[in-house]
Amino acid sequence: MSGRRLASFVSSTSSVPLRYVTIGRQLDETVEKWPDRPALIVRHQDVRWTWRELGRAADDLAASLVELGLKPGERIGIWSPNRYEWVVTQFASAKAGLILVNINPAYRLAELEYVLNKVGCRALIHADRFKTSDYTGMLLELCPEIATAPAGSLKARRIPELRTLIRIAAD
Repeated sequence: MSGRRLASFVSSTSSVPLRYVTIGRQLDETVEKWPDRPALIVRHQDVRWTWRELGRAADDLAASLVELGLKPGERIGIWSPNRYEWVVTQFASAKAGLILVNINPAYRLAELEYVLNKVGCRALIHADRFKTSDYTGMLLELCPEIATAPAGSLKARRIPELRTLIRIAAD
């Protein structure tokens, strides 16, 4: 494949040109334009947020991720079913310049270990459980070092890049 140039292009029937803005900037513009309109509704969690509330939650989480020492370009994983925290994490990771790795909620231990090592996640945001899957229990089995590691300083033998776990509170 030497000598070949990679290129991308946009093809559409629309006359509206492609906008060159980041996801974080687009969220900010939407918050500015429609602050009090509904943005996120998650019935099973009884959440109904406006764009202002979603923007504030994304900004707060982005600031927290940076405060934890995560740097732009690093990868964070999210291992969770559909929840409002998932949406907030997606926007927050974009605002912080982090690469979000979506981990299949049905993954078992071996699959989780493989994907975390393959992509080099520095942090993992995870639900406590989903259906019959005990995520916290699986993580303790995979990384027994969690029990004694200081916050943000995990050094797990089986997942050496992972430093931080953030558990989503159970409903």
